[in-house]
Amino acid sequence: MIDSFILQAMLAGILVAVAAGPLGCFLVWRRMAYFGDTISHSALMGVGLGLALGTGSPWIIMITCTFISAMLLLLQRGSKFSTDTLLGILAHGALSSGLIIIALQENLRQDMMSFLIGDILAIDTPDIIGIGVMALLALGGLLYIWTPLLSITVHEDLARIEGVHVLRTKIIYMLLIALLVAFAMKVIGALLITSLMIIPAAAARNIARSPGQMALYSMIAGSLAVVMGIMSSSLWDLPAGPAIVLSALILFLAGRLLPVTAPG
Repeated sequence: MIDSFILQAMLAGILVAVAAGPLGCFLVWRRMAYFGDTISHSALMGVGLGLALGTGSPWIIMITCTFISAMLLLLQRGSKFSTDTLLGILAHGALSSGLIIIALQENLRQDMMSFLIGDILAIDTPDIIGIGVMALLALGGLLYIWTPLLSITVHEDLARIEGVHVLRTKIIYMLLIALLVAFAMKVIGALLITSLMIIPAAAARNIARSPGQMALYSMIAGSLAVVMGIMSSSLWDLPAGPAIVLSALILFLAGRLLPVTAPG
């Protein structure tokens, strides 16, 4: 008989994986893995601001992540620097700012490891409801922009000529990433959330033959990684977040050994 808190952790993790997989597919297709890291690092800045304001609301984290995303869009305009360079600047700037804000909280008595690697086994019913709403919003938003975002991914200039609202689509996508990171921090932590977006999507790419298949397989791979990681954590007393990421890595490596690979 599996304990109820284990089942709650699995449900929360699967909800995050179902939202993270399809969003991560576009990070893989657009070679924007570093963007995910930037947003997750900025989440720690949001945590620091939340602690300074005396609130643990994930909306503070989301607003902070959105602010960093907006800064990226502004800095990209007419910039002499590559996107990777700008992402590196913003990621480490946001991370350092967050750590300084947290360090200034002299009376802080909270374990920061839960923010870094998550505390999925402490998930309760309100957390699951919040994560479920997040997953629905993320998937609904991604479905809304799926076609234009796919067009931008294939060829941005051609998509613009064909009338796609490129900037609006990018903004919505970045908002969805910020929403995911803000609500998934308790599940897998700021340092690991990008892994749950990138690794299942990469594993799915090994066997998928279409964008739709890759999105679906990424959900399945992420969900399997959650179940494997939590069961491993329960059996061998491992930290759950890293165990989930390691399970996703195992699935990715297994997929590389399969004879069927996706074109491209």
